[in-house]
Amino acid sequence: MAVGILEVLLVRAKGLEDTDFLGGMDPYVIIQYKGQERKSSVARGAGSSPSWNERFTFTVEYPGSGDDYKLTLKIMDKDTFSADDFLGQATIYVEDLLAIGAENGNAELHPSKYSVVQADLSYCGEIQVGVTFARKVEDEEEYGGWKESNF
Repeated sequence: MAVGILEVLLVRAKGLEDTDFLGGMDPYVIIQYKGQERKSSVARGAGSSPSWNERFTFTVEYPGSGDDYKLTLKIMDKDTFSADDFLGQATIYVEDLLAIGAENGNAELHPSKYSVVQADLSYCGEIQVGVTFARKVEDEEEYGGWKESNF
């Protein structure tokens, strides 16, 4: 089993549907991977084309429990006096990236555009994200055993 760090580079989004009646949207992204969750900063007044340029890390195991190797990016609009609005989400499947990284030590998906879809599965813009995986090198020290004996 390979253990490593999955790093997500959240670059920008564009073409998001503006849900604010007055003023501009304040979008942020919730990134989820197998029960781990990270939240981006809020792009205040960025409207339908926000830019973040932020990095997030997740600890991953490959192969791990289950077969749900995907990143889910939920794009939300921060609201002050009401619940935040769901703008859409994108899904990035990373099983192949993890398999290559587990074998070679690291692997990378350069920043690419992924479709953002709303709850009704209609297209509503795109988000640009890059993903890398780096396997942790485990210390292989031997303690005791016949090699360390005096015989």
